[in-house]
Amino acid sequence: MALLIDDLLTLARISRAEIQRQDVDLSALVASTVADLRRNDPDRKVEVIVAPDLHVPGDPRLLRTVIENLLGNAWKFTSKRENARIEFGRFKDQDGSSAFFVRDNGAGFDPEYASRLFGIFQRLHAATEFPGTGIGLASALRVIQRHGGRIWAEGAVQQGATFYFTMPEANLAAEKRAAPASAAKSVAAPPSEFAEVTQSN
Repeated sequence: MALLIDDLLTLARISRAEIQRQDVDLSALVASTVADLRRNDPDRKVEVIVAPDLHVPGDPRLLRTVIENLLGNAWKFTSKRENARIEFGRFKDQDGSSAFFVRDNGAGFDPEYASRLFGIFQRLHAATEFPGTGIGLASALRVIQRHGGRIWAEGAVQQGATFYFTMPEANLAAEKRAAPASAAKSVAAPPSEFAEVTQSN
């Protein structure tokens, strides 16, 4: 009950908080969040791939809520995988637009019910199997909407899930920054450049 109350208070806070825009290093934010997950669950062995030098203009406190919820879910829903894998990166479309994503190879979900994922108290898995309050994705949705972006998910049962989100000014910010080619490596689709900044235990 205490966790539910905390999550409800967080949702209320992010709905009212004034947005303080500044340059946000999403890659560093992801790395920090993964480090926290590892500290809290030291026995887990998870391969985590993080694209380097991904920046957006936004509120760092609110965007941390998005990253913590998306990565927390990926961590949770890969808990039954022997070779768990989580990726964070940026997908560029042919028209130059882009979306950031968090992908995992975990439990996934039935795509027929994808629209329910971001509703308050909406759960597609039993709480006995994967605990949670059903508020985290609703909070992520609210933050992205307040930044003028959108968020959506793709997945399949037992085939993992990918959560995408856009930030309106991210394309302009990306043009001003270019990750060093020597710091990146290619991984599976979406096509992008990645650097592994957190290693498996």
